[in-house]
Amino acid sequence: MQDFNLYFRLGTEHILTWEALDHILFVTALCLRYLLKDWKKVIVLVTAFTLGHSITLALSALGWIHFPVKWIEFFIPITIILTAINNLLQMLKKVDQSAKLPLIYFFALFFGLIHGLAYANTFLSLEGKEGLVGHLLAFNLGIEIAQILVVAIVLAISFIFVQLLKLRRLWWVRGASLLILIASTKMAFERFPL
Repeated sequence: MQDFNLYFRLGTEHILTWEALDHILFVTALCLRYLLKDWKKVIVLVTAFTLGHSITLALSALGWIHFPVKWIEFFIPITIILTAINNLLQMLKKVDQSAKLPLIYFFALFFGLIHGLAYANTFLSLEGKEGLVGHLLAFNLGIEIAQILVVAIVLAISFIFVQLLKLRRLWWVRGASLLILIASTKMAFERFPL
């Protein structure tokens, strides 16, 4: 149980620290277009991201796939940039939100695959491959809980701006997405590997 607690805490810290700003920006960008009433859709969206993250983290930790960390660290802000741009484009046109699986779910899953590659070396350096499955489970549960906390905060802030302060939803999503786009573009330039 002590190992579970350790890896669960590492999972939450993977999201809820200043060093995880890229992760927080990504999760924020993913759920900006949703309102509090859409919380179930957002949980599914974030879980799709965690699923992708879990797959590549496990494959990397097992040594089945390997990518240079510098490139992964560069591609992470690229995923944030693309998500913010997608938000800006989606707010320009009316999108059928009733679709069973909107494109954003596939974005979340695919981008989760990229994000999962970044942490494998650190993860393995803790204890190697012994007990890997249990450790991965605890770590990913920690990530999921922390992401749900970030989602709750973003949805609460959206509620305040859009429903209480009556800011037009279009302005809220565009403004927040533009700020995320600027921050992630700066991050991408700083992390460019060449």
